[in-house]
Amino acid sequence: MDLIIHWTFLNHDDGDAALAFYRDTLGFELRNDVGYGGMRWLTVGPPGQPETSVVLTPPAADPGITDDERRTITEMMAKGTFGHLVLASSDMDAAFAQVQASGAEVVQEPTDQPYGVRDCAFRDPAGNLIRINQLG
Repeated sequence: MDLIIHWTFLNHDDGDAALAFYRDTLGFELRNDVGYGGMRWLTVGPPGQPETSVVLTPPAADPGITDDERRTITEMMAKGTFGHLVLASSDMDAAFAQVQASGAEVVQEPTDQPYGVRDCAFRDPAGNLIRINQLG
């Protein structure tokens, strides 16, 4: 079987802030920007990896969720417990410095984890937890 991660989804609550973070801070390229019914979907991804994308979607987009569920999602996003994304870099410390300089909320400074990974963590503008692992 030959599988790749093609799309993954994270919620956002402010398209402009999400775009600025993923494009300007993380260096992802904007692949699609779609508005419909007062909502906005953004597709971003790392340059040179066109097969891998993150779709940033409004939490209100799914017609199958109730207002109570939307409120729960919004509360979980704000606490950083709803969406997670793990990235990797050949120079995680430099990546951390760049993200920190952008003013992003730092959750964890670069740390050698007891399970053998060196990583750091921060939140995107919607509260999603973003980790960066050191490659190698």
